[in-house]
Amino acid sequence: MRALGLSFRHLWFATVVAALLTGCDESLLRTNTETPAATQAEQWFREGQFDRAGQAFMDIAASDRAQRDHFHLRAAEAWREAGDLDAAAKSLEGIQVRRLDSAEQSRLDVVEAEIALARRDPARALALLTLPEEKLAAPFKLRVLELRARAQAANADALGSARTRLALDVLLQGREREQNEKQIRDTLAQVDAEALKQQAASLLPNDALRPYLEQALRARGQALPQTIANPNEAVGVNGTATNPLGAEGYRAAHVIALLVPVEGPLKGVAQPLRDGFFAAFFSDTHMPRPEVRVYDSGNDAAAAVAAYQRAVSEGADRVVGPLRRDGVSAVFAQATLPVPVLALNQPEHGENPPPGSAAFALTPDSEAAQAAQHMLDRGIMRAAVVVIASEWAERAAVAFRAQFEAGHGTIIGEARVRDADINYATAIRQAFADLHASTGAPVNDTGVFFSMTPRQARLFMPQLKLAGYGNLPVFATSHIYSGMLNAGLDHDLDGVEFCDVPWLLDAVAGLPKHGDISGSLDSARGAGARLFAMGLDAYQLVPYLDWLAQHRDAYLPGATGQLTTDVAGRVQRVLTWARFQDGVAQPVNGSLQMSPVPVH
Repeated sequence: MRALGLSFRHLWFATVVAALLTGCDESLLRTNTETPAATQAEQWFREGQFDRAGQAFMDIAASDRAQRDHFHLRAAEAWREAGDLDAAAKSLEGIQVRRLDSAEQSRLDVVEAEIALARRDPARALALLTLPEEKLAAPFKLRVLELRARAQAANADALGSARTRLALDVLLQGREREQNEKQIRDTLAQVDAEALKQQAASLLPNDALRPYLEQALRARGQALPQTIANPNEAVGVNGTATNPLGAEGYRAAHVIALLVPVEGPLKGVAQPLRDGFFAAFFSDTHMPRPEVRVYDSGNDAAAAVAAYQRAVSEGADRVVGPLRRDGVSAVFAQATLPVPVLALNQPEHGENPPPGSAAFALTPDSEAAQAAQHMLDRGIMRAAVVVIASEWAERAAVAFRAQFEAGHGTIIGEARVRDADINYATAIRQAFADLHASTGAPVNDTGVFFSMTPRQARLFMPQLKLAGYGNLPVFATSHIYSGMLNAGLDHDLDGVEFCDVPWLLDAVAGLPKHGDISGSLDSARGAGARLFAMGLDAYQLVPYLDWLAQHRDAYLPGATGQLTTDVAGRVQRVLTWARFQDGVAQPVNGSLQMSPVPVH
């Protein structure tokens, strides 16, 4: 590669744009230059023989003074595509801008901008790239945006570069889009955490840049605080059992496509979701019920897209799924989404769903954020944090810290314990180290947050009391609760409050009892119980998605919580709070408004 040649990491984009440009030469080039030699040179350009085309354009320029500047520009464009920016710069020497038409002048600016960028002069490149985007043809606009993004990054404007690449992203598909999105992530990785947080604070919740800021922060073990939903009006309150079509917000579906993997590593996750979905279907009193068709979404993104497209072609007017995160991203990234989607996970990189669609997932982030807010609302301003060393618990710890500190709370210490540990004394000392350094003893504004499995929690709580912190309020995520009555083992958990899906606690009227279903269906017990509840809710959500998208104060009283959608298209869950008493988990009074599920 020559000194000013294109670096390898940008060749993918140059190749894409070159291919697009060769398909629309007629819209870019003059029509009065079609001599046999010029036609041949253009043919070589279209075939990708850029060095040969560049030399041919220079030879024509030497013998055609009237068109000299035009052919020097074409030679520069050919050598640029070849990656030889030295040759491109040389061909532009002495070119007279006034002899080029307006379109050619814009193209000249772009070539010179690329040369300036290669010469480490991003400020000049940016000055040359102030072109009116609305007047640019699509392929040319791609190049302008990509160069501008590179120049902004080189000019230490990483956030501006990321914003420009977002504008570029909507014009790309497939591999090119993936590469551009990687560039966004790589660019934001260079920005310090405080600058990312400040930028996020200035954005609307549905801004397309926000998910990328969140990713960049998570890569550093940090997160953005969440907006905790506070809906106050149940959907369907104006309807009746005999006239469900008159229920407020209800919009019947005719054919629902359920996209779940039939085999593969997520089969065990898909089964309870599917069972819950059909349990809600068979409990639906609305007649006629919508037709439900199950499609295998496979085990990769391409299979998920193929399942979606097949479902649409066969008449589905609502799609639920897919389940894999990469599949959700791929379905959302399609150029058009003719049928709205209720995805059963968050997209791979946190992208916002397209208008009309939504993403529904059970995440530890949401639980931890609500736990932090719950503690703050109780006047607890200092928290000791202990979590198990696992991906989901780590996500919970990061989300808790972000939410708690955003509410002006203070984390006095954090500790991690391993799955095999049975002695938590060291972790407990670490979690309270800063408290002792400042006050010597707990005070009434101090609490404990932890995220562990039931087995680990039963070891942790007695040791916490033994260490002298037994009188502190303790809060946990849903992972503490097995979902089954086990008063003997759970007696050590007495006093612990945790947030969970209300269905496990029979805290929502109108749904089949958890105990009744779990007694006959394996998929509704143990680890699958919350996924089963999610399946119940996925079916219940379908007819209300449009209403929830338009009414932010509305909620569906579901099995996994009070369900509402935010402006970014994500289904938010307001969870039930429960407390262990005599080894039994019981809902905390006032933790949720226990509304009945609308009758369909």
